[in-house]
Amino acid sequence: MDLKKVNAPVNTETYDRNKIDAPTDNIYEAISVIARRAEQINTEIRKELIDKLEEFATYNDSLEEIFENKEQIEVSKFYEKLPKPHALAVQEWLNDKIYYRNTEEDSQE
Repeated sequence: MDLKKVNAPVNTETYDRNKIDAPTDNIYEAISVIARRAEQINTEIRKELIDKLEEFATYNDSLEEIFENKEQIEVSKFYEKLPKPHALAVQEWLNDKIYYRNTEEDSQE
């Protein structure tokens, strides 16, 4: 996922309920799919952030050698300014970028 090219809103936004539940005809199912995707996005972002911050990690036990690293601060600020995972997931849902299927319908066939 390219986080620099996302166009999800950073602030709270009100969505039309009919647009959210249109693909599933069930608002609860739609929210469930969006929530699962938000968890996946959050895991991806967290892993990426940890990998980048480990580059700056120092493995000294001395508290006297703690100092501010400007690159580390810039990386942290970038991730703080990103839209929240649920906003990214809703944006993907509205743009039909999330694949989902109902397993109950598959088992009945």
